[in-house]
Amino acid sequence: MKNKGNLEEDTEEMTPSDPSHEEKALNGAAKVKRSKPEEHVGEDVVLRPVKMSRNDLYKPPTVEELNQLKEAESLFHCSLLKMQMEELLKEVALSERRKQQIDSFVQTITKLLQTVPHSPKVELTDLSWLSSTVKVPFLLVPSASKGKFHMAPPTSVNLIGSYPLGTCTKPRITVDLAVTIPADVLQFKDALNQRYPRKRALYLAGLAQHLTTSSEIGTMRYSCLHGNRLRPLLLLTPPGKDASSFTVRVHACPPPGYFKPSRFHPQRNNIRTEWYTGLQASQPETPEPPTPHYNSSVLGDLLPRAHLQFLSAVSSQCSAFADGVALLKVWLRQRELDQGTGCFSGFLGSMLLAYLLSTHRVSNTMTAYQLLRNSLHFLAITDLTENGITLAKDPDSTAPSLAEFQSAFQVVFVDPSGHLNMCADMTSCTYKQVQHEASLSMQFWDDPTVDGFHALLMTPKPMSRTSDHVFQLCELVKLQSSCKKLNLLSELMDHSGNYVHTVLPFILALLQRGLGERIRLLTHSLSPDPEWSVENDAPKHKGQPPLSFGLILRPELAASVLEKGPPADSPQAAEFRQLWGSRSELRRFQDGAIAEAVLWKGESTCQKRLVPKQIITHLLQMHADIPETCVRYVGALMDDVIKVGREVPSTGEEASLKVVQSFDDLSRKLWRLEGLPLSITSVQGAHPALRYTQVFPPVPLKMDYSFFDREKISRSLMPKEGKPCPAYITPIMVICHMEGSGKWPHDRLAIRHIRAAFHINLGEFLNKQHNYTCRPCPTHLDVWKDGFAFRIQVAYHREPQVLRESVTEDGLLVVRDNEEARALEMATIHRPLLTSTLHGLQQQHPCFGAVCRLAKRWLGAQLFIDDIREDTADLLVASLFLQPAPFTPPGSPQVGFLRFLRLLSSFDWRNNPLVVNLNNQLTASDYTEIKNDFMASRESLPVMFIATPKDKKVSLWTKQAPSIQMLQRVVMVAAESLKVLEPQLMDGGQIQDVKVAMRPPLDAYDVLIHLVPGQVPLLSQAVDPLPAIIGRGVMSGSVAHSGGALPVIDYNPVSLYLVELRESFGDLALFFCDPYGGTVIAVLWKPKAFKPVPFKTSQISARHVEVTGEEAHTVPNVEAILEDFRVMGRGLVKSVEARTERWTV
Repeated sequence: MKNKGNLEEDTEEMTPSDPSHEEKALNGAAKVKRSKPEEHVGEDVVLRPVKMSRNDLYKPPTVEELNQLKEAESLFHCSLLKMQMEELLKEVALSERRKQQIDSFVQTITKLLQTVPHSPKVELTDLSWLSSTVKVPFLLVPSASKGKFHMAPPTSVNLIGSYPLGTCTKPRITVDLAVTIPADVLQFKDALNQRYPRKRALYLAGLAQHLTTSSEIGTMRYSCLHGNRLRPLLLLTPPGKDASSFTVRVHACPPPGYFKPSRFHPQRNNIRTEWYTGLQASQPETPEPPTPHYNSSVLGDLLPRAHLQFLSAVSSQCSAFADGVALLKVWLRQRELDQGTGCFSGFLGSMLLAYLLSTHRVSNTMTAYQLLRNSLHFLAITDLTENGITLAKDPDSTAPSLAEFQSAFQVVFVDPSGHLNMCADMTSCTYKQVQHEASLSMQFWDDPTVDGFHALLMTPKPMSRTSDHVFQLCELVKLQSSCKKLNLLSELMDHSGNYVHTVLPFILALLQRGLGERIRLLTHSLSPDPEWSVENDAPKHKGQPPLSFGLILRPELAASVLEKGPPADSPQAAEFRQLWGSRSELRRFQDGAIAEAVLWKGESTCQKRLVPKQIITHLLQMHADIPETCVRYVGALMDDVIKVGREVPSTGEEASLKVVQSFDDLSRKLWRLEGLPLSITSVQGAHPALRYTQVFPPVPLKMDYSFFDREKISRSLMPKEGKPCPAYITPIMVICHMEGSGKWPHDRLAIRHIRAAFHINLGEFLNKQHNYTCRPCPTHLDVWKDGFAFRIQVAYHREPQVLRESVTEDGLLVVRDNEEARALEMATIHRPLLTSTLHGLQQQHPCFGAVCRLAKRWLGAQLFIDDIREDTADLLVASLFLQPAPFTPPGSPQVGFLRFLRLLSSFDWRNNPLVVNLNNQLTASDYTEIKNDFMASRESLPVMFIATPKDKKVSLWTKQAPSIQMLQRVVMVAAESLKVLEPQLMDGGQIQDVKVAMRPPLDAYDVLIHLVPGQVPLLSQAVDPLPAIIGRGVMSGSVAHSGGALPVIDYNPVSLYLVELRESFGDLALFFCDPYGGTVIAVLWKPKAFKPVPFKTSQISARHVEVTGEEAHTVPNVEAILEDFRVMGRGLVKSVEARTERWTV
């Protein structure tokens, strides 16, 4: 809640800073009414605006006015964000009813704990006093341990943590309860050799045994505090229906001040090597290694009450402290940084805010919005891995210095006592991830073109969608050999035998060094806090889920196959050879230099994208003894659905490049043609292959003439009867604009004749000057070049205007928009512009084309490509690169595809336009204008509205499709695909078949038309292609650059059959088919198809008459329609499967 001071500040902000404009306007208005005395000016008098001169009206704004405008714009953006955050805080705050439930349950637990019975003293290793139904939550390795133990009621039971502080938030409500172990249970030497942690675990087991007899406790489970096995917890839930609403975590703590903090100095040893290994030291005088992590674990149990007192004092001085912490916790939760081993917990977030307040970096009067902003800014600019910070103002003389903390830990943030590093378990990579996320958040915080609230606090960022590449270390038991290889006995003792957390920092440092400039960021998953029943033994370390690592790549460097090292004679050469081992070799470079280098395998782009995988597996095998079989790399699993080629697999980049190079050559030759009546003003590509987004780009084809007959007149190739359908040859659209001239006619028919003449003319010149085989048509010119078919269409810039003009009977010229003019504009103006723009985007982001290909392959496989059309899909993917917030632009096809599915399924298409800021041409005011126009005309606009710099108000690309019903289905299927894919990618235990997201659910359709595979020309592109290879009249070998007979272009019987079906039965049904090798056409009857309509002779097609009384109605004749499906597709249709249970006549 805001205090009074804050409300007054907000009121002052809303007051205009300069009232002189209002006074001038009022005075001017009063002067207009000079005939009336001023005292009569009242509410009934109309105040007219002042007449201003032209110079005053168009006078440029002053610097002061510009600053005021900027301030108003910024305040509006910030105020909106602030209000959204206030609403969010209401959602995550605990209700009074929930607080009452928690208080009641805590009182119940407290009463029960006070009745814990005493037990006789026994040896620490003697567990006979514990019943067999309750286990000790500790791995008792080594088993030998000195000391005595007995059970006794706790000295005190106190609430600690976020709940008494008021920073506890939904949805995971956890309440922390500190139970003080009686002093006579402990001994002062218990800090040594895990005695205290074991007694702590035994005490929790004794509490669990006592509570099992009570019906007032629901379930009981064990866990660990942030994954630290030395700090087990007892989890309690209330009985009945409230069992899942909140959890009470019971911490066992020593009495305050029981141990001296100085005993836990990070440079002191509290785990003796002889005890841990069971072997006597060969040299008794050898100094014991320090155990900083073990020390901080024990010390952490001494200070929770002191920390609560400190935070309560800070919170009492800052009214927005609790809300600021709540927002920071939401921010951390969405980024999966607040749970697990070495996490940036909510407790650390509270301490960070307390640090900012105590060092006066933020003010006590700031709002929660301002506290969050300043916290993220501080995190973004402060590197705690280099320069630690401390909350201790006057630490005692025994407290370690920051330098001593820095030498023992990777991340340093010291608590108010000056003895505890609160980030002891955090790796430098985790903090770098926090820093990266904070920096990213600050970049788009003030950007008015980004929905900052959703990007900051409402968008989840799982590793699979955040990192470009992900890999996992499975079979964690193999990390034991890594500890031996890296000689990590001292570190293993410090981590009490947890070999996973012992070896993790060394693996991270190794990978960071090996990957170097190829990556922007290396992240790793935070092992989740283990939970197990009180009846079971503590899980072993190998039982942890696989360790996941994420790479955010630098696309321009990540795929490089050459790792160039230092010169052969430099001192660094030995280090380079030591890092890379046998892979390092001396190489001479073009500049004459001789240097160490490593060459990785990779011919095609998709193989080069996996160079990081080769680096990772080589380094882990060589330095950490982790075999390649333990590394599960999931950076490119989705590539398989668009991969072609057997010897050298490719995802289309090389084929697209060949098409672009051939087009560039054709373009140059068209520019240089001599003898044309008008010169060519531009040659533009208008095909997805020319912007690298064609799902399966055209490949150069060498025709097998024995497969074809010759057409008599043009000598073109015609497939022989009885042969399968020939290979589909894609016509690559090229728009050729001719210069304007007064000789161009102003009649639409005459313009078409002129264009046809140009097609003939161009064909003759290309054949004569370059020997290209050409076939002119009235609408286009087909050119056979380099094994590709280019379809050139001559365009005249005024033709769309001519199509819009018509003359009435009275001789008046009327301009009306029409479908023909729009289609021509789309083909000759908008699509070429989009192609060139997206071609430029591909040059900036190398994986843009591959993401488009994956997205469109999914749309095609799910039968949506006629609703989310190719151009629309390309724009949707472009938005992921141009406005990636809260992510970085995708660096791999897989992560881009997952974000595409997320965009489709989560974007609010009803209430928001999707703005694609191509070439960064739109300003903040343009965004506001687009949004306002969209809201004003929402009902008349397409259901999916995409705005671009050249199309702010109409959404040309989605005007025809999708319909609202189809968009709803697309959204649903995208959400389900994401739900299936992400667990597969992150869980190696699941069946690994990513193609399951590409197989459409056909049970939703009424009729299935099965096609003959041999007559489907693109059969090899199917999601599940047939193993048999069908000859398509194509030979292997090099392709001639020019000449040769012209094959049949753009012949796809499946698409032609679909056109006929839609023309004949489009009023009754919808037809769907996968254009990339689909062998099934799915038919869905329209909802009103079977509604009887009055008899009309003009509407009797595909219907039969039913007479009821004196009225005659017609209904669809389903049997005849299904027979028509077969007849129209004779030779192509294999069978028609009617699912009669899905419709009734």
